[in-house]
Amino acid sequence: MKKALILSSIFYALPLVAGAQGPQLEYFKGLLGSLGDLIDAAIPILIGVALLIFFWGLIKYIMKPGGGEGHGGTDGKTIMIAGLVGLFIMVSVWGIIRLAQTVFGIQTNQQAGQQVQSPQVPSR
Repeated sequence: MKKALILSSIFYALPLVAGAQGPQLEYFKGLLGSLGDLIDAAIPILIGVALLIFFWGLIKYIMKPGGGEGHGGTDGKTIMIAGLVGLFIMVSVWGIIRLAQTVFGIQTNQQAGQQVQSPQVPSR
């Protein structure tokens, strides 16, 4: 019974696999462009969140009695360190990518002012 079900589903799907039409590259280009736009929008948001985490730790450290000493002070220090490490990593990676783009002469769409043209097979 299982063999018949598997074979029938394979034979049912064969016309989809054997279609004469090639893949729609425009769809994938649009999908990748949308994904890139989403990542570009998320980077400043993540940097802002790391900055808020740092300031939350700073407030928690300052508001504890005794100048931040004791158990609450160490919590504030830990939160501030986590925020600073997060900021350092994000900004460092961002800077390394910009440096690599400059060294290798890679232009982004914003710098080039136009869409990047993908290579195509020449036709007659």
